[in-house]
Amino acid sequence: MVGRQVLAVRSKGKHLFIELDGGMLVRSHLGLYGTWHSYPRGAPWRKPARQASLVLETEGEVFVCFNAREVEVLSSAGFRLADAELRLGPDLTGEGLDPGLPARRARDLLAPETRLVDLLLDQRVASGIGNVYKCEVLFLSRQSPRQRLGEVPNVMLEAMYGLAAELLRRNLAGGPRVTRFIGDGRGDLWVYGRADRPCFRCGTRVRRDPIGDNPRSTYWCPLCQTGPVSAATVLGPSPQPNRSLKARENFR
Repeated sequence: MVGRQVLAVRSKGKHLFIELDGGMLVRSHLGLYGTWHSYPRGAPWRKPARQASLVLETEGEVFVCFNAREVEVLSSAGFRLADAELRLGPDLTGEGLDPGLPARRARDLLAPETRLVDLLLDQRVASGIGNVYKCEVLFLSRQSPRQRLGEVPNVMLEAMYGLAAELLRRNLAGGPRVTRFIGDGRGDLWVYGRADRPCFRCGTRVRRDPIGDNPRSTYWCPLCQTGPVSAATVLGPSPQPNRSLKARENFR
C-alpha cells in the first residue's frame, strides 16, 4: 500500500472500509477488543507494537489498529467485497433506512426458534448492534432475552430495530455510550454492566446470564422484561437529539 492515496473512509455496522486508489480497499472489524489510535509521527504508542494489526502512516500522522478481530485487503471491484456487503444487513445508522427491512430479513434468514439475544446480534439481519445495545434494547422493549423470534409480531420487531437505530444515531458523536437520558447522575445505561444492582424501573436485582447459541453476557431485569408490550410503548414520540434533555416518558 506504500504510496497509495486514501480516497474515502466509510463504515457499515461494525466494519470499517478504507478505500485506496488503484482499486484497493482495506476492511477492519474490531471485535470485542480492537481499537483505532492516531498519533503524530514519532509519538509513543499507548499499546505495545506486538498488538498492532494494521499500521497506516502518512506524512504527519500514524494510524494504528490494535487487536482487531479481522483485517483484510480487498479489491474494490472484487467478489469477496461484494459477497461481504451482501451478507451484511442494512446499517442502522444509515439514512433512509426502511424500518420494515430488518424484520423481513429476520424472518427470511432465521428460524422461528431463534432467541432474541441471537437475533439482535446477527449482523446479517441488521448491522451495528453489539452486546451493550442488545441488552439495552431488550430492556427498553421489555422483552425477555429468552423469547423466540416466532413469538414476536412484526410490529414489535420493527419497533425494536427502530429503537436500536435511534440509540446508535444518538451515540455517533463519541464519548461514553448513553441509553438512559435522565441526567440524574445515577448511570448512562439501564442494565448493561449493572449485575446484582437494583433495576432503575422496579428495584429488582439485575441479572447477568450467558444466553444464546453463542453465549454472551446478557444483563436483564426478570421482572420488567416479561414481554410482550406494544410498539408504541417502546418508541413513543421522537426525542430531541440533545442528550442533556430529560428522557421521554417511556425511557423513565
